[in-house]
Amino acid sequence: MSIESSRDLIGLRRAGRTVAMVLRRLQAEVRPGVTTRAIDALCDRLLAERGARHAPRDHYGFPGAICVSVNDEAVHGVPGERVIRAGDLVKLDLVVEQDGYVADAAVTVVVSPASPQAERLAKCARRAFERALPEIRAGRRIAQLGRAIERETRRSGFTVLRELCGHGVGRAIHEPPEIPNFADPGCHGVLTEGLVIAVEPIIGCGGWRTRLGDEGWTIHTADGSLAAHHEHTLVVTRGAPIVLTA
Repeated sequence: MSIESSRDLIGLRRAGRTVAMVLRRLQAEVRPGVTTRAIDALCDRLLAERGARHAPRDHYGFPGAICVSVNDEAVHGVPGERVIRAGDLVKLDLVVEQDGYVADAAVTVVVSPASPQAERLAKCARRAFERALPEIRAGRRIAQLGRAIERETRRSGFTVLRELCGHGVGRAIHEPPEIPNFADPGCHGVLTEGLVIAVEPIIGCGGWRTRLGDEGWTIHTADGSLAAHHEHTLVVTRGAPIVLTA
């Protein structure tokens, strides 16, 4: 969506605050011995307390209140009986709908003690997002944003999972435009003032291809290598973007 009034910005900020608060609470619960279902149940409770809903469950029938993806699971991991263990790389991806507005964010949690590679991968996903921030300005080409993400990822020795990308957001979960995490030569779009987007570097330790899990939801790295994910919802302005989910 594109913001048309102060009411839009107020509504988006509220949804963004809910995402940020819930993710902070859930991160504290990611530790050895906890099941992904327990994290999901807590998320459901926290959303209900704030009068918010998990948008993918309502719109797509996703079987959970949050996506919890572990190790080679890049995105859309289904909560269940899996027990989190020391060394795991856990991605929490939350899309909230509140009062008709949608906000989306994700974080990668490293369960200590973890391998140096896992630690570096998680830090790289966040750093790639930060490198993209100066490119998020009205009038900039979307491809410049993707180029910044890929440059930082490759510089750190990792790979962008090219089949996954960011997107427009605000009134629905996925809106135009797509926001590739690499310098896609076919991407000719330009960022416009007031545009609401989800920017989300999704990177791995191995190849760039992915595969869909047997249950039809979870997307894994095709070669079984570790994956990391960092995401925020932002509003494009003429200057620095407004990060709604920080």
